[in-house]
Amino acid sequence: MFSFFNKKISIADSGLLNNSVDRHTHILPGVDDGFKKLSDSLEALAKMQELGVKEVWLTPHIMTDYPNQPAQLKEKFEELKAAYTGNIRLHLAAEHMLDTLFIERFEADNLMPMDNNILLIETSYFNPPMEFDGIMGDILNSKYTPLLAHPERYKYMNTDKYRQLKEKGVLFQLNLGSLVGGYGKTTQEVARKILANGWYDCIGSDIHSLKHLQQIHHTPTLSKKEISVLQNIIDKI
Repeated sequence: MFSFFNKKISIADSGLLNNSVDRHTHILPGVDDGFKKLSDSLEALAKMQELGVKEVWLTPHIMTDYPNQPAQLKEKFEELKAAYTGNIRLHLAAEHMLDTLFIERFEADNLMPMDNNILLIETSYFNPPMEFDGIMGDILNSKYTPLLAHPERYKYMNTDKYRQLKEKGVLFQLNLGSLVGGYGKTTQEVARKILANGWYDCIGSDIHSLKHLQQIHHTPTLSKKEISVLQNIIDKI
């Protein structure tokens, strides 16, 4: 009886993704460290549709290592949409690294936000950018609302920093892979703590490959309680 109530289930088996919005993916092929082939991108979208996903944001990197220009990404996006015949609603934005390139693009207002000017941002996993608080303040004082990608993965953050960011109005995006142990035990535990505090505003798969998609959706790791909590943050934005 005890083992039944503590049984771990997968995201795929939970029904969690039915009518869900995935706010963070690297499905757009050939533009960053994510998917390389159009055929794999189409297969990933087909698998996501089977799980009930209704909307997917394609959020390729914009950073010093991948200085993608919005016009080029939009062209690639149109190619993908022309080849896609499924029912998922596709949207294009970007995941912006807070580096020197971001400052240039921000000052030129050459960014790729989501709806309602929600701006998906990230930092290095190990160290905050110089003038981190100043950059965040500039974003918060602009027309944009910052959505911090996978906050559970940043080694330099702690509970006080998470609370401070939330109080300032920063949104948090949970990587589903963090909850299933895809980034290690420590990240998994941090994700559970942030989830328990109710600080996440939306979810994302952050998938970079078909193998990554399989791991996220089919690893039996989550408890029924966690699934219940996750259902409340499918997309609070």
